[in-house]
Amino acid sequence: MSKSWEGEATVFDVNAALDFSEGGIVSKTLYAGDDARVVLFGFDAGQELTEHTAAVPALLHVLEGEGEIDLAGEKHPVGPGFYTRMPAHLPHSVKATGRLALLLVLLRSGKPKK
Repeated sequence: MSKSWEGEATVFDVNAALDFSEGGIVSKTLYAGDDARVVLFGFDAGQELTEHTAAVPALLHVLEGEGEIDLAGEKHPVGPGFYTRMPAHLPHSVKATGRLALLLVLLRSGKPKK
């Protein structure tokens, strides 16, 4: 599913790509380029990504469902339409209190990879 659309305008139906797995988490990379990486997540209720960090800034948008996002120890209940901006290296975790769909954008410098 991952495609690099460098230099192309693109329209994509995120909802059509959304997938869930009973008792699990499904992740799909929708875009991977020098500027960003876009990942779609589908969490079953009760699933979580434990605390971790990212080396680059990230944007997280809740598409559907309910959950909790922990940003450096501060818990935030979230639902459809919620948006989070996380600076690089910020400890964070995500827990689905119900079935949860998230769109993650990892921002990059736009410089070519070596």
